[in-house]
Amino acid sequence: MSERATLDEFSENTDSEQNTEWRNVRLGEVSRKRSNNVDPQKVELDRHVGLEHIHPNTPYPSWESLEDLSSTKRRFEAGDVLFAKLRPNLEKSAQPDFDGVSSTDIFPIVAKEGLNSKFLLYRLSSKPAYDYARRTSAGTRMPRTSWNLFSNFEFGLPPLTEQRKIATVLYTVDQAIEKTEEIIKQIENTGKGLRQTLFSEGYYDHETESYGTLGQVPSDWQKTRLYKIADVSRGKFTHRPRNDPAFYDGEYPFIQTGEVVDAVGKLTEYNQTLNEKGKGVSKEFAPGTIIITIAGNIGDTAVASFPVYFPDSLVGITPNENVDEYFLEHYLRYRQEFLNRLSTKTTQKNLNLTLLRPIEVVRPPLEEQKKIAESLTSIDNQIKRERQYKKQLERFKKGLMQDLLSGTVRTIDTNITVPDEVAQHG
Repeated sequence: MSERATLDEFSENTDSEQNTEWRNVRLGEVSRKRSNNVDPQKVELDRHVGLEHIHPNTPYPSWESLEDLSSTKRRFEAGDVLFAKLRPNLEKSAQPDFDGVSSTDIFPIVAKEGLNSKFLLYRLSSKPAYDYARRTSAGTRMPRTSWNLFSNFEFGLPPLTEQRKIATVLYTVDQAIEKTEEIIKQIENTGKGLRQTLFSEGYYDHETESYGTLGQVPSDWQKTRLYKIADVSRGKFTHRPRNDPAFYDGEYPFIQTGEVVDAVGKLTEYNQTLNEKGKGVSKEFAPGTIIITIAGNIGDTAVASFPVYFPDSLVGITPNENVDEYFLEHYLRYRQEFLNRLSTKTTQKNLNLTLLRPIEVVRPPLEEQKKIAESLTSIDNQIKRERQYKKQLERFKKGLMQDLLSGTVRTIDTNITVPDEVAQHG
């Protein structure tokens, strides 16, 4: 099946007679919770999956070594569905292809005969399942559901043949998403290597030297400090949406840390706006301002493509006329690890402006700055295209899940070859 396929390639609408083949079941009727609690230092296993290793909308968990773990864990086997019972609003479920142990805040769920566990993964990764887990949770700060309650989750179960086909369709999209993620990582690694080369050797041929905190740099580049080539100032806005919504929903773009973290070089999107009242207690930064995060995430950067306002957890850097803003943005991104080392940590990491302003930087001739910026921006543009494609796949998958798992769209008469990765799960 094509990775860029449409719904028509996978499925077709059928009449109501076929819908009678589905039966309503409770989760506890067709699956069971694995309840093998173990001491992680006394099992012949080497992989632990905690809540932090399961990511929303990602069917494959990561893991860590058992080496330093001591508290009781729960054993799971390859093919079990791992469903996070703690804080189900985070929507975490996955299916490992390895044996291991998990946090006791995770249900390892085993499909019984007649239920394909890959289908079960998608069924439990759906909005109705997460909504049910939320409704059956107890606790204010750390809500948890229980197996006694969650096992009563009801859903429509198609015949096993159709389960496998539905799972195959969704698995195919997941494979395309995973492949796209790998491509993004490859491009990011390429960009990281290119930045290292360009900022240590230059775009043109240069003699190089080791200089202070800058490391290896072209010897004929000017070495200076950030505050000498740019204005560096905090955002000015201390109100938050949850405190006083009267400042919002106007015409002035307002961004926070998340938009900077998600941007790749150029900031082109925003999720919130200020009205005249909000503008009055804030500060406008012009297009071309480099925005850098100084709290929590340290050193993420983006260049604003529009007039923008932001809180004091972000800093605006406005370079002078002899500095290309995209060159400086890439250079600060290159120095992100150094900026993290400068930061202090109380409840969260923070970078003080008194430490940021005087950092050592380089300033090549303006023409070379632009050449370096163009080279690195081309990498950013590739990443943006792949990220956009990934978002399209994720939206496509969400629509497929709604249609296929509800029986609105059927696969029973379609010619879908079920791969071993799905067939082996029942």
